[in-house]
Amino acid sequence: MNKHAKDAERWKKVVRQFSELSITVLADLVADEFVFGEIARVSREAPVLILKHRERTVVPGGGANAVMNLASLGVNVLPVGVVGDDEAGSLLLEKFREKKIPVSGIERLQGHTTTTKTRILAGMSHTSRQQVVRVDREPEPVDEMHPVLLNLVNAAREYATAADALLVSDYGYGAATPRLLTFVKSNGCLRNKPITVDSRYRILHYEGATAATPNEPEVEEALHITIGHDDQKLFAAAGRLMQEMALESLVITRGRDGMVAFEKNAAPVSIPIYGSDQVVDVTGAGDTVIATFTAALAAGADTASAARLANFAGGIVVMKRGTATVTSQELLAAIDNYCAAANA
Repeated sequence: MNKHAKDAERWKKVVRQFSELSITVLADLVADEFVFGEIARVSREAPVLILKHRERTVVPGGGANAVMNLASLGVNVLPVGVVGDDEAGSLLLEKFREKKIPVSGIERLQGHTTTTKTRILAGMSHTSRQQVVRVDREPEPVDEMHPVLLNLVNAAREYATAADALLVSDYGYGAATPRLLTFVKSNGCLRNKPITVDSRYRILHYEGATAATPNEPEVEEALHITIGHDDQKLFAAAGRLMQEMALESLVITRGRDGMVAFEKNAAPVSIPIYGSDQVVDVTGAGDTVIATFTAALAAGADTASAARLANFAGGIVVMKRGTATVTSQELLAAIDNYCAAANA
């Protein structure tokens, strides 16, 4: 058996363990709304297209998309977060229930607006749909002194005690914060369990997490640097992040340039993108990456193997339209395809 075949068997073994895992997700839950209209004509009122409404879908986005990806991979996922008492909140809970995802850790906050990102797509019959505008409805972040946050801490602790890992998906809306993570960890419920973090605006504040999966622009913003195509700057930035956050592993995603995996006392591993670089839609790809990476770490994979699996998952999901997920069957097929191509 050659090296590629051995790698493939090792990765497949990890994927087959996903159904035995439980992972808690402390998350900012977002509703992704897609409104499609067929181009009818140009308006007389202004030089804009008039779209004839055809369909509308609402799917879990943000941290809720990470939850859905874990469920699609076969993981028993335990979400903790906040939604509003509005239609978007109801639809998110409905989507979770359809996937048999427990919702007892999700607080429904009266008067709160569920974060909703509405994408308007236009096209003609039998043509591809193009996004023309996005409208975000963002409430004020949940106040750090709001009593509902104590309920989140208690739910996360209860779930984490029985879980194999914790994923934190922080989009800046107040339900997933460094402070909350500190409270959750303080009773020892996460001792010796992977804690992975995806934080858009404050990744450096998550000192003590096990791993993080920022994209390159997030690293540049956090460290106030410009990396560009300079690998040495990238490696130096990764070293700073790992040291300042006391991380055991780090994955930096780089769009068309793939990703680079870093692990303590190991050489960086550069991973080219899987599949075509002519992507269909990158919406939610980062959620897919951290979901797969977390599941792999929880299954006992090393950083490089977990990153490989996350890379396969990311390559699959960007070829799907809208906010999408990846199944374990698709992941296993991607491993076979990789092995076949490597041996060709």
